[in-house]
Amino acid sequence: MKKGDQFSRYSRQIFIEEIGLEGQKKILASKVLVIGAGGLGSPVIQYLAAAGVGTLGIADFDEVELHNLNRQIIHTEEKVGLSKVKSAKIFVENLNHQVTLNGIEEKLNERNAEEILSQYDVIVDGSDNFSTRYLVNDTCVKLKKTLIYGSILGFSGQAAVFNHNGSKNLRDIFPEPHFDEDVPDCDSLGVLGALPGIIGSMMALQTLKIITDIPVSVNQLTLVDTLDWRFQTIDF
Repeated sequence: MKKGDQFSRYSRQIFIEEIGLEGQKKILASKVLVIGAGGLGSPVIQYLAAAGVGTLGIADFDEVELHNLNRQIIHTEEKVGLSKVKSAKIFVENLNHQVTLNGIEEKLNERNAEEILSQYDVIVDGSDNFSTRYLVNDTCVKLKKTLIYGSILGFSGQAAVFNHNGSKNLRDIFPEPHFDEDVPDCDSLGVLGALPGIIGSMMALQTLKIITDIPVSVNQLTLVDTLDWRFQTIDF
């Protein structure tokens, strides 16, 4: 892509005083890992790719299923049965071929997490289980990586920035994970498709602010109740 075309493509971001050309250069040079290409990961991947994030890692070990399509908006009917990473790569390549994509079709575990996360500037966790969330959190703390966190259920969601420049992390507000089998999830209680779009967009926006050195709130959990349309923050 020529420089003139690049300016035209990202001009509406460049025109923002807090971003400008220097901020866009930071976006183009950034490396972001998105964990999960599902309900939360879909809008995150979509908006980070559209913004021009230079290197985008996508980690997921699932395949696209029909029931995913009400909320996982980067996947389509013809991708059912395909791995979510391959489906996500096709989506991003069609949206912005300038983005370098790293597909990671394996489950994060204690053996590979540190090696994978160490390659990226910012980690965005869109996983849907407690074991992965705490593994990612603890690895980010060890590696001193900023972590963008989000979760959803039904009409409710939450988001936070953890471990940013030494700020507090997931264990400072939720010290221990619940047992996964004891906690309701989207598979059992459902989720309205637009909700992960809201929370995922918040996560993508926080990621772009961090990349461009725009201040973000830390040590704070944002709670979103879309049934009664209430937004509140909890300091911790």
